[in-house]
Amino acid sequence: MKTRKLGNSAENVAVVGLGCMGMSDFYGPAEDDKSLGVIHHALERGVTLLDTADMYGTGKNEELVGKALRGHRDRAFLATKFAIQRNADGSRAINGKPEYVQQACEASLKRLGVEHIDLYYQHRVDRSVPIEDTIGAMKRLVEQGKVRYLGMSEASVETIRRAYEVHPIAALQNEYSLWSRDPEQGHLKLCEELGITFVAYSPLGRGFLTGAIKSRADLSQGDYRLQSPRFSEQNFGKNLELVAKIEQIAEGRGVTAAQLALAWVLSRSERIVTIPGTRSNARVDENAAAAELTLTAKELQQIEAAFPAGQVAGARYDAAGLAISNG
Repeated sequence: MKTRKLGNSAENVAVVGLGCMGMSDFYGPAEDDKSLGVIHHALERGVTLLDTADMYGTGKNEELVGKALRGHRDRAFLATKFAIQRNADGSRAINGKPEYVQQACEASLKRLGVEHIDLYYQHRVDRSVPIEDTIGAMKRLVEQGKVRYLGMSEASVETIRRAYEVHPIAALQNEYSLWSRDPEQGHLKLCEELGITFVAYSPLGRGFLTGAIKSRADLSQGDYRLQSPRFSEQNFGKNLELVAKIEQIAEGRGVTAAQLALAWVLSRSERIVTIPGTRSNARVDENAAAAELTLTAKELQQIEAAFPAGQVAGARYDAAGLAISNG
């Protein structure tokens, strides 16, 4: 597996990692035994960047990842997140208070069953708390040896700059793919400037860009994508037409649509790594192989013409999701 430098550190991380969220939440019923096997298979394939968060499955995903890492901790670069609190009534709150930062980290360490977290993200920015206070508390976790590197997710350029003044930010995790290109408006440039690694989540458009989802009926009951604007009945067909064009280009190259989409993301900057999620060993192998795919200038032009920025139908989140992004 190819690697890229993490931030301005001496650490290297896999360019194709594994997003573990869907193993426990949002994409239908969990299959823990199967998911444990997938994580172990990923580690064997060099897919060593594992991404989770305390809110995925309300802690269950961290417990799953922690179980998978027993006896394998030294083989993984472990990332988790805090800040999104899920309430019993289904509502959510964002908490960036310094005392909560410490509390959340202690709880994650316990669920994961590890002594330290390699990369600890603020999952969303708490606009009611000065970012200097939140990052200051995260900095203390580094000083305590409980966290190695700090990251942010869905933070604005201005907020990241302020945070960086308190402690170096090694990674910024934002959604980025052929159909979510907002980071091109400033975040990618900022990462180049400050030496921050950009971690692209949902690089396959929540599975849509793989070409495997041909209708809403392909999604299981309870799959949150059925409520996503881009998967709505109104927008699904329009977006499927865009994916069909990507499938055609991929077929001409002899690769899958997913591999083409991942290679496109990785081509955008040497600062970018990806964390596609899956519950399948075959998909782990398919995604990992994308790390070896180099697209030609002609192919990049074809992809841009087939799937230009701004052509996707629907917002990437509903109103509530958008309200807590880019904080």
